[in-house]
Amino acid sequence: MVASLLSFLVVLLYHVNAAYYQYETEPSYWHNLAFDELTAAPKELPKGVAKNVIFFLGDGMGIPTVTAARILAGQMAGNSGEENKLSFDKFPYTGLSRTYNVDRQTTDSAASGTAYLTGVKTNQGLLGLSGKAQRLNCSSTQDAHVDSILRWSISAGKSTGVLTTTRITHATPGASYSHSADRDWEGDRNIPAAQKHCEDIALQLITRNNDINVIMGGGRAYFLPTGFNDPDPDPTFNAARYNRADGRNLVQEWEAIMTQRNASYQYVYNKPGLDRVDPLTTDYLLGLFTQSHMNYELDRNPAKEPSLAEMTEKAIKILEKNSKGYFLFIEGGKIDHGHHESRPAHALHETVAFADAIDVANRLTNKSETLIVVTADHSHVMSLAGYASRGNPILGLSDEDNHQPTKANDGKPYTTILYADGPGFHSPRQIVTGIDTADKAYISQSAVPLYSETHGGEDVGIYAQGPQSFLYSGVHEQNYIPIVMAYASCVGPFAEGLKQCAKYEK
Repeated sequence: MVASLLSFLVVLLYHVNAAYYQYETEPSYWHNLAFDELTAAPKELPKGVAKNVIFFLGDGMGIPTVTAARILAGQMAGNSGEENKLSFDKFPYTGLSRTYNVDRQTTDSAASGTAYLTGVKTNQGLLGLSGKAQRLNCSSTQDAHVDSILRWSISAGKSTGVLTTTRITHATPGASYSHSADRDWEGDRNIPAAQKHCEDIALQLITRNNDINVIMGGGRAYFLPTGFNDPDPDPTFNAARYNRADGRNLVQEWEAIMTQRNASYQYVYNKPGLDRVDPLTTDYLLGLFTQSHMNYELDRNPAKEPSLAEMTEKAIKILEKNSKGYFLFIEGGKIDHGHHESRPAHALHETVAFADAIDVANRLTNKSETLIVVTADHSHVMSLAGYASRGNPILGLSDEDNHQPTKANDGKPYTTILYADGPGFHSPRQIVTGIDTADKAYISQSAVPLYSETHGGEDVGIYAQGPQSFLYSGVHEQNYIPIVMAYASCVGPFAEGLKQCAKYEK
């Protein structure tokens, strides 16, 4: 309903504002726009040391997704949309990341997460392990562990945090702290009997990474034992399939560790609990807001579940108390889920919410001491098709100059957003006239039938601001990303006594 109303308003505003865009017919407008951009461009390279590093990862946020979300955000604001800029569009330095991994042309979120967090490319499905390890083979992980920039930052005395809109044990957040021969070993029930000598990802987070200051996301079921009464159960979720079979309550174990450490801590499971957390008196925060993944932004109950922007603000205010600085990893994880379902309304609204979180971080930090990097792990096979007129609803039908739907060779209209593969395949092709293609439930059409749409293998963008951000200009291997962060913040391979970091620049 909301998406349908949005489509109507966009069309209405386009016609109302058509005269407003007449200034774009003047050559002087475009020259002045370029002059302003040139004036705003940095004239000196932003060198120096990054006291803080904030790493934003838009899961599945390829270049077409950024473009479409930018247009959607502009149209939501009542404008044509194409001229809009997302928060990270305004960052001064951009580059491209090459996303292939050791054994696949198109990567998954586990192998890519290992690359952009540890500086080491690896095989599909592996977390925190080099390519020496074999998927589903626990014994192969010996001598294959690789540590992430989060661990490097902890070793340097910095505070750290991990935030996500997925399960906190999912592939992307899991790559920041775990070592697993399979990304799906999120809980003890997921590990095959022959591989039980390996620890599940949830267990590793609590027992081996309890020095992470801020942990927020979903996936509460993986931390609680079978039969435990969840504080906020989802009636549609079968917790018995995911609760721990070993009888351990990892939330209680985390609380016991904090108490033994005499630490100032809070465990929360909903937004009211998060709102009550005082950043000035809290040094450790565990927030598990849903039993599985958090809800899509369009489905989120704002009274119960925090937004990514709200989690970002709370995390920064906790971490910034450390005089040595901090490393914060933030994932907009459900962009990817929306694409796999071929539901562009979900994917794009998730991207807009992700950009809002980046805007919060930009507002709360000083660019002279905080390096902010935004990128994606991989793309998706979504495209923007046709020659739609300016201001045409990005979630609507592609149109012609007379604002009538463009007809394909089969005589049927088609949407601007299409997928190369996925669940939206129909033969013969579905007639979309009269269908609300902006609705969150709408599944966009695809050329190849698959139950789940796939990742795309092309390069993805890197957007950066702050100390040493210029080093991201150009085309880079994905594993280059954390090496620049380490150089800028003097951690990991650039810690004292190792390679010289940014503070030794002349």
